[in-house]
Amino acid sequence: MTTTKATPARFDHDDPDRPRGWNFDSLLVLITLLPLVFLFQGPIRRALSAPAMQNWMTVFVAVALQALPFLVLGVLLSATLAVFVPTRFFARALPRKPALAVPVAGMAGVVLPGCECASVPVAGALVRRGVTPAAALTFLLSAPAINPIVLTATAVAFPRNPEMVFARLGASLLVACAMGWLWQRLGRADWLRPPAHRSIDGLSKGEAFWGSVRHDFVHAGGFLVLGAMAAATLKAIVPASWLHTAAANPVVSVLVLAIVAVLLSICSEADAFVAAALTQFSLTARLAFLVVGPMIDLKLFGMQAATFGRGFALRFAPCTFVLAVLFSALTGAVLL
Repeated sequence: MTTTKATPARFDHDDPDRPRGWNFDSLLVLITLLPLVFLFQGPIRRALSAPAMQNWMTVFVAVALQALPFLVLGVLLSATLAVFVPTRFFARALPRKPALAVPVAGMAGVVLPGCECASVPVAGALVRRGVTPAAALTFLLSAPAINPIVLTATAVAFPRNPEMVFARLGASLLVACAMGWLWQRLGRADWLRPPAHRSIDGLSKGEAFWGSVRHDFVHAGGFLVLGAMAAATLKAIVPASWLHTAAANPVVSVLVLAIVAVLLSICSEADAFVAAALTQFSLTARLAFLVVGPMIDLKLFGMQAATFGRGFALRFAPCTFVLAVLFSALTGAVLL
């Protein structure tokens, strides 16, 4: 009788049998860009010395460096939560009644750090383990918006406006609970596709942890760079008259920054520093940016559709956006 040794699980990019073609990874991009930079160093040097470009680089570097420590800490804690905390812990901690489980799941986001990239798979795991969908979806929205890393980053980004921390906490928690109760009241079972189980058999805890850290840091770090670039562009290149025109109207300014949050898809550990750089806009408009972004953006829509089904995402995302804008405006009017 012969026995076969189990083959350890592999990530897709480690599969030796996978056909290999052109892979435009970071090393290939670097090798391609270095000769071009050398050939055109004169024009590049003149462009970088322009006052507008100097302002752009100053804002970009400031936003990126301020946000980076919080991004690293958030990624490490998110990986710890995903790998070392068993999913059954959440199922046992939540009340059995859905109406009570919703606010408890919402408050769990205050003590359980994790970015929005981690909240979607965690919510999927909760649904698989029998947690009521209303509570799982509440946690999905609240965890990346009101966890201690995000709130600390908001306090650092807005040192002269400590009320922004309480406004973000209150508005985000209200939206998360409202969406949970709304799903409990109106949601249908056939709208929510049961999430598939992704096995990590063959991987040790350490391998799974560092794999999660690498994935989340590269993914979230890329969006941080894009967000810092966008903030710097708005600050240094876009005509100030355009920004002041949009910022002058309270309704338009809130809608503009809410849409910008959806398009930029910045990680919640870093978005406060981008919002702080948008000084042309009111605190209420920037609050909308901070509330909408961690709950619904382009990357989150794709992740929600992949985890729970496209039909779910097409219903859940627009409703979340509307409630986030509404509660942001109301909270800003009261606290800011």
